[in-house]
Amino acid sequence: MSEKLPVQFKGSPIAAKIFSWLGWSFQFDGLPSKHGVIVVYPHTSNWDFCIGVLAKWAMGIQVTFLAKHTLFEIPVLGSWLRYLGGMPVIRSSPQGYVHDLAEMMHAKEYAWVVITPEGTRKYTPGWRSGFYRLALSAQVPIGVAYIDYKNKQIGLTKFFAPTGDEEADLNLIREVYKGREGFHPEFSSPIVFWKPPVK
Repeated sequence: MSEKLPVQFKGSPIAAKIFSWLGWSFQFDGLPSKHGVIVVYPHTSNWDFCIGVLAKWAMGIQVTFLAKHTLFEIPVLGSWLRYLGGMPVIRSSPQGYVHDLAEMMHAKEYAWVVITPEGTRKYTPGWRSGFYRLALSAQVPIGVAYIDYKNKQIGLTKFFAPTGDEEADLNLIREVYKGREGFHPEFSSPIVFWKPPVK
């Protein structure tokens, strides 16, 4: 077990027991600071959300996650997502969504934002770079989290300060994800930055 990090949480013993009963385990020793960005990969199934929420309760970690704004307009579901820490993605800001998120983070005493860089559960040619630009703009660390169905394990133990050298930082991220498999491995996107075409 690695040395515990400064920001600690108390998880739910019940959630931890259910998580273990399902055959899953997690690796998490706290967070290095009160602000940061967590990137989660691979994201290939709706089951990721269910397993992720259970792991969140078991760890006790407090995070804000981004989701399509239309989901928050659905009665009951929208309220539940907000209760879990969800925040709608609104891209119409004149200053840009990354700028707004960076300001939001520093306006709070504590804020860790979770982002799935693939942006969808299906295969794409690469990752969207929003999480990286957010971490650079807000000058906060990036936590590299994985959901590994092959080994039934969730992990969040690697944190680093982005340097602005994209390829060097992506190489570091690739090392963490080496050998990790999503629910549908064939849907996992390559770890390269890619900009979706404008429709």
